[in-house]
Amino acid sequence: MTAVRTVLVSGASIAGPALAHWLHRYGIRATVVEKAPAPRMGGHAIDIRGTAVDVAERMGALDAVRAHLTETSRICFVRADGRVRSDIGAAVDTDHDRSLEIVRGDLTRILHEPTTAYTEYLYEDSVTGLAETPDGVRVTFQRTEPRVFDLVVGADGLHSNTRRLAFGPEDAYGRYLGALISIFTVPNHLGLDREARLYNEPGKGAGMIHSPRFDGAKAFFLVHERELDGIDRAPEEEQQKEFLRERFTGAGWECERILAGMADAPDFYFDSVKQIHMDRWSRGRVTLLGDAGYCPSPMSGQGTTLALVGAYVLARELSRHEDLAPALDAYEGRMRPYVKANQDIADPGMGFLAPRTRLGLAARNTLLRFSGLLARLSGLDQRVARAAEGFDLDAPPPNRIQADVR
Repeated sequence: MTAVRTVLVSGASIAGPALAHWLHRYGIRATVVEKAPAPRMGGHAIDIRGTAVDVAERMGALDAVRAHLTETSRICFVRADGRVRSDIGAAVDTDHDRSLEIVRGDLTRILHEPTTAYTEYLYEDSVTGLAETPDGVRVTFQRTEPRVFDLVVGADGLHSNTRRLAFGPEDAYGRYLGALISIFTVPNHLGLDREARLYNEPGKGAGMIHSPRFDGAKAFFLVHERELDGIDRAPEEEQQKEFLRERFTGAGWECERILAGMADAPDFYFDSVKQIHMDRWSRGRVTLLGDAGYCPSPMSGQGTTLALVGAYVLARELSRHEDLAPALDAYEGRMRPYVKANQDIADPGMGFLAPRTRLGLAARNTLLRFSGLLARLSGLDQRVARAAEGFDLDAPPPNRIQADVR
């Protein structure tokens, strides 16, 4: 029988509610703290792939996921004047039963709603301190009175507050991949129907994506930048919008209209493209889950997959070990090879979507001319599929942890 009876989970997006589900399944009581005032709806499209599809099925959530797919089926690369350079909608050989695209807010709701019957949620609150005691972890909160838990799990994303409190500043663990990304809602002025249109210039890219699940269309900017200079953590959103105006004013295609729509976007998102690499995800009675411990970067498209699989594995190992330390060792030992495989596909993905140089862009565009051979030549979709499938949910844990090597 597990020694863990109470768990505090920081973060109520994807990994947090998924973990709450599995902890309840194994008789462990979860409390979830979230700084937002309510579950965050809306957001951009995310992917559930490979083994994570099996996890969703075991949760009883797969039918609901399938009922809320984005239905985006075409990807068109366009020229500066808007003419289609290549339509690769039918070129990429994707197993649609093993690669499901859904809006982040839809998945959050699907995972969150069933857990409210047995999980305590503390909204508009956050953790301010962690202190190990003989009885567990004494947690102080911004609003709630201090409590003691057997385990604290940071499921609070790339810029994890839990990781900062338990392990130190993000700079020690973040691997910046040389790019910044912004995503926000704009009017669907192109009249797109279940498709994405992508435009590139050397070192930057722009796009618009439509789904019946969106209110309008999602626009994005991706720009390569050698140094961050703090723009990704700028205190004022307007500073980040001005950064994008400086980079994309005068660019081709629809960039000017996207910039105009950005001014009134209700859901502006801007961040650096990073991975998180740590030698250990656990310290004492604190552990990390999903992007907080092993963010693969947006360019891999595997963050949700790792979060769902990680939640399943962490809860299962807690349930089958009598002591906490062996359970956390088993969690890390099982997940590390899977995490590494999924982090390794981030660089090729970014290089294909937004080549850094004029030569790289020309080479990519030459490949696009032969879109019928795209999947076979690029190998990107096969690498994504192999990485996503590379985990056996029922395998026994390895004998030791394989350390993460940067």
